[in-house]
Amino acid sequence: MFSIRKIGVIGRTYRHLNRYSQILAVFLKYGFEDLIDQLKIDQYIEAALEMISKKKRAVRVEKMTRAERVRMAIEELGPTYIKLGQILSTRSDLIPTDFIQELYQLQDRVRPSPFYEIKKILETEFYSRVEDVFDFFDETPIASASIGQVYKACLKDGETVAVKVQRPGIRKIIEVDLEIMLHLATLMEKNIDEIAIHSPVKIIEEFARLLEKEIDYTVEATNMERFARQFLEDSTVYIPKPFRDATTERVLTMEFVEGIKISDITRLQAAGLDRKQINLRGANFFLKQVFDHGFFHADPHPGNIYVLPDNVICLFDFGMVGSVDQHTRENFVDLLDSVVHQNEMKATQMLLKLTTWDDEPDLRLLERQVSEFMGNHLFKPLKDIKIGKLMQDMLELASCHGLRLPPDIFLMMKAFGTIEGISLLLDPDFNMAVQVAPFIKRVKIARFSPQRITDDMTELLWELLQFVQQFPKDTLEITRLIRQKKLSVKLEHQGLENVLATHEHISSKISFSIIIAALIIGSAMIVIAKVPPLFFGISLVGIILFSAAAIMGIWLLAAIFKKGGL
Repeated sequence: MFSIRKIGVIGRTYRHLNRYSQILAVFLKYGFEDLIDQLKIDQYIEAALEMISKKKRAVRVEKMTRAERVRMAIEELGPTYIKLGQILSTRSDLIPTDFIQELYQLQDRVRPSPFYEIKKILETEFYSRVEDVFDFFDETPIASASIGQVYKACLKDGETVAVKVQRPGIRKIIEVDLEIMLHLATLMEKNIDEIAIHSPVKIIEEFARLLEKEIDYTVEATNMERFARQFLEDSTVYIPKPFRDATTERVLTMEFVEGIKISDITRLQAAGLDRKQINLRGANFFLKQVFDHGFFHADPHPGNIYVLPDNVICLFDFGMVGSVDQHTRENFVDLLDSVVHQNEMKATQMLLKLTTWDDEPDLRLLERQVSEFMGNHLFKPLKDIKIGKLMQDMLELASCHGLRLPPDIFLMMKAFGTIEGISLLLDPDFNMAVQVAPFIKRVKIARFSPQRITDDMTELLWELLQFVQQFPKDTLEITRLIRQKKLSVKLEHQGLENVLATHEHISSKISFSIIIAALIIGSAMIVIAKVPPLFFGISLVGIILFSAAAIMGIWLLAAIFKKGGL
């Protein structure tokens, strides 16, 4: 896991001062002075203004929308921010639609690092010279992205391979950027109420976890092998194989595969390939990932999907994947099924089952809006129903009620939209809703298969057995802790405040009455005893005490009458 901590102490502040100032300079350049003011980071402003003053603002921000300025600022800030923007483009619960459209355009257009730096990484990772590992290595990259770049090479056994190498120092760059992001997110949560409701600190922490997986190429190699096993019997799909002996955390060596990008319609037609068959196979490939295996490619954009001879689908770049367990898949299917059958009550229940929230939503209002959502999408010809749009609107509906879906569900919905877009490019008459229907039906039927029922009963019995075995042990452990005085129980009464207050008032009045009675009795004894000094033959002390008792008695009666007593 990346070592990200909140910046607060002087040492860490100075350590990040230069990068922090660069980030703020970009914010200022693109006209985000209002955001900087709200964040209250005055200690960095002066350095940022110095940076931006060295070069004139070349951007006429007044002619751009705020969404365009955000996208351009992210592109200028570099790899970490580009990755964050790409992920946020899937979060329509957090980001307005116009921002989603801009962020979706973010691409890893990065100038490649010089080969001598790449060569150092290769030799460090392999503990050998490049010539000892590869028979041939083309020094010109065939692709260059923000985290790594890809080269064509040939292993000693003659196998042609693609070698993906991480950029030098990229982990350190990302780590520093993540620390600054976490600090900014903390300030946003503290100072900007509109952003605080989306828990920006949690978003950055989740982003760090996603990036950690993507930056470790051994994880990507494992993902490739898992996909290959899942589709081993499917001749319509091809997954390049990784070469483990030439793969490390920073270098991924995989089979080199030549094909045609799925969005290159001209070349597909020139090669005599069948667009409709390609489309059908590609859609089925993705739907099998989601509904059959629960493990899917989370970034299936056209640059990652190629077509091989005989209309075979080939997938690349397995750094970003998603995973949904069986119960989540079934809940998701129930949600789609209830929407299709226009059962707003069940749809609302399933939406709540899939989401988390801080404040419980208004169920009646949610049901009414779910019903309106169904009316907007379902009272139209089947060919006009777009699954991607339906899911996008569903996310916006959930967001309006403060409902949050798990990250992998978001990735899955985003992938659905991307695949549907590619499908319509290949075949304008394609209908994703029709294609999804058999998979939904299969998931529903699978619940009642003898094997599934047996598995569920076995699991239930196993959990019951575990409880029966564990409960006595837990009880003995609690008893032992109590004996050793390591466990204490604190009981707190709720709702007794009024009773206790009344009891206190009664006790005070009784005590007051006893004092008055004591004064009267004492005064009488002093008068009878004629304790000097005397006034007209009566003890002056007794008279004073009688007077005090009378005043206190009148005060007590007034208090009782005031409270409605007697």
